[in-house]
Amino acid sequence: MYQRGTLFGTELRHYLLAKWEHRCAYCQTTGVPLEIDHVIPQSRGGSDRVANLVIACRLCNQQKGDQAIEDFLADRPEVLARVQAQRKAPLKDAAAVNATRWAIYERLKATGLPVETGSGGLTKWNRQNRALPKAHWVDAACCGASTPEQLRLLHIRPWLITASGRQRRQMRNVDKCGFPVGKPKGSSRVRGFRTGDLVKASCPPHLKAKGVHVGRVLVRTRGIFDVQTKHGRVKDIPARCCQRLQQADGYTYQLAAALPPHG
Repeated sequence: MYQRGTLFGTELRHYLLAKWEHRCAYCQTTGVPLEIDHVIPQSRGGSDRVANLVIACRLCNQQKGDQAIEDFLADRPEVLARVQAQRKAPLKDAAAVNATRWAIYERLKATGLPVETGSGGLTKWNRQNRALPKAHWVDAACCGASTPEQLRLLHIRPWLITASGRQRRQMRNVDKCGFPVGKPKGSSRVRGFRTGDLVKASCPPHLKAKGVHVGRVLVRTRGIFDVQTKHGRVKDIPARCCQRLQQADGYTYQLAAALPPHG
């Protein structure tokens, strides 16, 4: 059971939403407001234990009322069997992540650096109490107990960093049935460039791709590259016209827009 502190309700709701995959336990409806329902009603002695709680849409919750679940789902035995099995099943993935995160926490703490932990419920509580909009980078600023009472995020433009991988291990493309199509993958490095490198291509006027283009390069073994810019892909650029600005490191970087004014 979760500790019954300020965040008890928020943490519990997040757990149940994850366990029931944001769907009504009874009718599988999604994309609607969901409520916490007691499988064994409290009027019949039901407890607040997680195993006795499910997520349900308002219609199902009202229709069930204080009925026993066996009576409410008497005409839907397959639904009754699914709900009974799922409400007692633990979140296996969550258990694995939980064990891993504590191992990482102990490793970090051993370095002597200041380390604190948080949760999704605490992050949401911090964000809502400070009247901040929902965004991944805003959540990152609200994820711990040390979050200050006031966060001045207006006019800040954060860097959004996404792990994209250096290159695929797949040696050849395949169709939907798994049969190879096209040619085998060529060399990953051509003329000193690798796909994903940030380059500046200065093309003379006699080339079709004339002008200066900055973006991520897509190498070809014949030495004629494509460059993906923010305006689109520019094709057929000779390697000799390219100057590397940043070597591909498996991540993409983007400067996000500032937050709109908020209360």
